[in-house]
Amino acid sequence: MRDGADHADGAGAVPGRRGAGELEAAVLGVLQRGGSALSPGEVRELIGGDLAYTTVVTILSRLHAKGVLDRHKSGRAYLYAPVADSPGLAARRMARVLDQEADREAVLARFVSALSGRDEELLRRMLADPHLDGAHLDRPNLDTADRDGGG
Repeated sequence: MRDGADHADGAGAVPGRRGAGELEAAVLGVLQRGGSALSPGEVRELIGGDLAYTTVVTILSRLHAKGVLDRHKSGRAYLYAPVADSPGLAARRMARVLDQEADREAVLARFVSALSGRDEELLRRMLADPHLDGAHLDRPNLDTADRDGGG
């Protein structure tokens, strides 16, 4: 074992050292706030701390391999950018989980039955909206979702 950071309970972890998931989240957060594609050096600078450049490159490469980041060559380095915003990435994760299940109908039925009343109503409005593009989903009031008389 490397340093024990692979244990779910954190037993044996090196004090002050972040786990891979925490580092990935920090790197993704920096890229989402960046507004444009960033180099590994820029990401390292914005994260702060004493991360090695190679650690940042490894994290960026892993996120790219997972389909979370897009990259393009710029000089000798790659520039990285998220493929979607935070809600878009969450939706991609949900779709991947659903794709791994044989009985999609049962999974969706259980998912919907576990929703709160508010989330269920939100989902119903979204499904009834033929023009749904996701742009208005941050707004708490979705009255425009019923513009075609649905619901």
